[in-house]
This record gives sequence, structure tokens and C-alpha cells, in this order.
Amino acid sequence: MSATVFTGARVFDGDRFLSDVGLSVVDGMVSEATLGPEKQLDGGYILPGLLDLQVNGGGGHQFSGLTTAADIAAVCETHARLGSTGILPTLITDTVGATASFVDAGLKAARSGCPGFLGLHLEGPHLDPRRKGAHDPQLIRAMTELDLNRLCIAAKALPALMLTVAPEAATPAQIAALTSAGAVVSLGHSDCSHQMAVEAMRAGASCITHLFNAMSQLANREAGLVGAALTGTVYCGLIADGIHVSPATMQVAMAARPDGLFLVSDCMALAGTDAKELTLGGRRILRQGGRLTLEDGTLAGADLTMPQAIATLIRQVGVRPETAFAMATSRPAACLRKAVLGHLRPGDPADFIHLGPEFDLRGVWRSGQQLL
Repeated sequence: MSATVFTGARVFDGDRFLSDVGLSVVDGMVSEATLGPEKQLDGGYILPGLLDLQVNGGGGHQFSGLTTAADIAAVCETHARLGSTGILPTLITDTVGATASFVDAGLKAARSGCPGFLGLHLEGPHLDPRRKGAHDPQLIRAMTELDLNRLCIAAKALPALMLTVAPEAATPAQIAALTSAGAVVSLGHSDCSHQMAVEAMRAGASCITHLFNAMSQLANREAGLVGAALTGTVYCGLIADGIHVSPATMQVAMAARPDGLFLVSDCMALAGTDAKELTLGGRRILRQGGRLTLEDGTLAGADLTMPQAIATLIRQVGVRPETAFAMATSRPAACLRKAVLGHLRPGDPADFIHLGPEFDLRGVWRSGQQLL
């Protein structure tokens, strides 16, 4: 039997800080037992491995129709070493064939038991071209019945499937069918009215993709998708880099939805590398000043890790550490309807990280084995 008690750092179990205890790991699982040698950490925090539900790539690989199960495994490994022990590989708007190929790669990754693979996120193509962001407008289109059938099959077969759609491109009946099939439907890249957003939520949409970005905004006479998100009960993904959303705006969102926000990185292939640019759909994406942009300056994903997002929330927005930690662990798990994830409870796999007192990443463990 292998047993270690990790001490010297405050333990956050996904919901709250534990009082005056270390983290006991026995045979790769969290344990109530406190026997075994101690591993003394140098202050800071122990918390569950982070969960990132919007990952476009990493380690030099950008998810596409050419992605293989081996590529997914490599990107999962890259992000584990950046603190995210569970991710949703994300494909942005692409062709029917590319999307089908990506789903097939995800199914193979799931069958292989790929560590860190939570499922897939398809961000498009059923969006509103008026809020295209960095998506190719030529590939954006309304959802057909054939699309719906394919997506329902994928939702039933994958460990999890998140779908970003715009209410303009997916009807309430289609959203209801996707939800019934097990998909997590997230609203985004939409210029919809408040009423359209509310109708989509009533049909089953339970999430908002990168709140405030690429969506109709809150105004005095039309609340838009932002207004529906801030007054609703759906979960809202937040890119907390201080660029996609200003700290003051994040404060407003935290005040409106203190329990409804979770963090995403929206990172690209450049994550975990020193590269300065990549090519996406024939277009250059440039990395400079903490931003990823197309050549015309349009934001194209984020140059962000989840520990950095946590630090931004705490330092720039004034969020309490336990709230920021939950936004990267138990809340994304709840959004995926995977309550078994995002916690450090007896019997859970010992997937955890160590953040220093300044929230810098100092160590990563998966099933009790140190990766970083």
C-alpha cells in the first residue's frame, strides 16, 4: 500500500477549506486515513485538479478535423501540467466532415480511457454570423434535422458533450432534443434578444459561453443575452484574463451571479509553448502582450492558463480564494452534471494541484502521481 499525507498548505476540497488537516492519499485515492509519511509543501493551497470546459488546443496542436485520439491525449497531458487535470477539447466552427471526424476522435479517446478527457465541446457552427468573433462566417449555418440527429447520437455516446449554439440558429425544439439526449447546451456567439435567450433557456439551455464576449449586450431597453445570463439560473463561463472582460465588469457579474460563474481558459495551440503565432483556417493568430488576435486585431481565444485566471479573479476583481477555486473545480463539474468531479473527498481519485501563496502553480498530481 502506498500512502502519503500532504501537509503545509491549506486544503480546499471543492466546496470549502478544511480545518487544520492535510490531504491523505492512499493508492492514488483520497483517504480519510492519516497514516503514512508526510510530504511537506511550502505554504499556499491544495485544491482539486482544475477543470477547463473550453480548450481549443495546446502544446502546439490546434483542434481540427485532422485531430486524432493521440492528439487529444497529448493536449490533455499538456494541460494537466498547466494545472487542468480535466478538459473539454473544443472545436470551433468547421465543416460537417471536420466536425464528424473530431467527434470520432473523441469517441476513440473515450474508449481508450484517455486521462483528463472529459468529453468534447463543439463551439459552432450553429451560431449567428453577426457575432462571429474569430469564427469563419462562411461555415456558420443554422442547425438542420440531420445535424440534430448526429449531435444527439454523439451526446449519448461521449462522456460529455457541450454545444455552443445561438438561438437564431437552433430552435427551442432542437435545444430541448439535445438536452434530452444528454448534451449541455450553451448559448453564445449570438445577437439574440432577451426574449429569445429566455426561450432557449426554458427549452433546456443551461450555460453561457464566454460571458460578455460575442453576444448581445445589456442595454437600457433591451437586456440581450448578457441580461438573460445575469438574471437567469444558467451557468456562465468567464475568461478571466482582464482582457476579454474588464475587472470592473467581472465585479458586476460576480455581484449578479455569485454562484453561477465558472472559469474557462479558451486557450489555443500556443498554450504550453513559447510560440508567437499559429495558423487557423489559413489566418494568422498572433501572440503579443498577453493577447491572441487575428491580424485585424480581433481577439482569437486567450493566452491564459486556469491558475492565471484564478489569480486574476483574486487580485484584480477581489474574489475570495475559496470562490475562485470553486469556479475552476466544482462549478464546471456541476455545469457538466458531473458531481463526482472537481472535489477531493474520500474515495475520489487524488487529482490535485498545489498553488503557492501568490496562486502560482507549484505542483500537479494525477491519481496520486506527481506530474509537475
